Amino acid sequence: MDVKLIYLDNAATSHPKPESVIRAMVAFMHEAGGNPGRSGHRLSIEAGRVVFEAREKVAELFGLQDSSRVVFGLNATEAINLGLKGILRPGDHVITSSMEHNSVMRPLRALEREGIEVTVVPCSREGFLDPEEIRRAIRTHTRMVVLNHASNVVGTLLPLSEVGEICRKNGILLFGDAAQTAGVFPINMERDKIDLLAFTGHKGLFGPQGTGGLVIGDRVNEKSMEPLKRGGTGSRSEFEEQPDFLPDLCESGTPNAVGLAGLRAGLDFIRGVGLEEIRGHEKRLTRQLIQSLLEIPGTLVYGPQDAEKQCATVSFNLQGWEPSELSFRLDEEFGILTRVGLHCAPSAHRTIGTFPGGTVRVSMSYLNTEEEVNQAIQAVRNLARKGS
Repeated sequence: MDVKLIYLDNAATSHPKPESVIRAMVAFMHEAGGNPGRSGHRLSIEAGRVVFEAREKVAELFGLQDSSRVVFGLNATEAINLGLKGILRPGDHVITSSMEHNSVMRPLRALEREGIEVTVVPCSREGFLDPEEIRRAIRTHTRMVVLNHASNVVGTLLPLSEVGEICRKNGILLFGDAAQTAGVFPINMERDKIDLLAFTGHKGLFGPQGTGGLVIGDRVNEKSMEPLKRGGTGSRSEFEEQPDFLPDLCESGTPNAVGLAGLRAGLDFIRGVGLEEIRGHEKRLTRQLIQSLLEIPGTLVYGPQDAEKQCATVSFNLQGWEPSELSFRLDEEFGILTRVGLHCAPSAHRTIGTFPGGTVRVSMSYLNTEEEVNQAIQAVRNLARKGS
């Protein structure tokens, strides 16, 4: 039996994209398509304009005055690696939380082998972080605190701005991972005292996969940063050394310009709707989902269970069911698409008590509807009555 698919895996990648994003990418391939910054002909210039405008819109979204400090890359993972490996040196100390994604944990574990000390501050079973735990973990050689803005497992919001105050008072850099919150929550790097911000284009920003980047605040001296890669930038071509200015220092090789055309359109879509409206809609869906799941006998809902304290990501399990079987049946019988397992965040699952089995994760976006959430809830009810 054919069923209409309901996509509830937006924490992995948002789907569908706004039609304006798709049109912008098609238009780029028809009307631009040159290599930005590499040639002087009109198609290269047009491609360069698209990339520049995308950079300007990212800077505006995050309250940055100088858009040259927006470095584009493939995704938040690449941006996190650039920020960590580009700044930290042997002998430095870095603090993070127990709710982090492997995009933070794996680079930090690798850096430990190179002489960098790592402290993982424990969070509560709901995923909350007490800023005082960060303060207590600071040492004389602490260089950086790196935290996600919201958990990709249970959606819990971490107190970036409060930690930012602590970091500023102690001369420490704050590195925020906005993979789950960019495009939904207002983030202002200066107000929130964030020095580095990793973002991805393909989630809340409604852009395509293969877009994202690192926003570098002015407290970071780029001349002391090490890029992840070196090569052609279209600038200073007479020299065989890498340029020492942003964004060229960290952007070697032909960029994903068609993807950035889509990202630019996604940013325009967000601006047209407004962050307040987007966040409000997602809160309504989150509240609806949590309240209804808690009414189903045998359902265990993890995280804050409070739409005000989390993004639109909810993890749950159903007693008597393996998460993988439940997710499979939701897909096969009802067309409800969720994500199951550890969500590339084993530390977070240890924190909330669901390691190694994991959870079923439902993650919504502005483009989901109340009716879709209702159908997902009814599907869980039906399976709970049937039993595994």
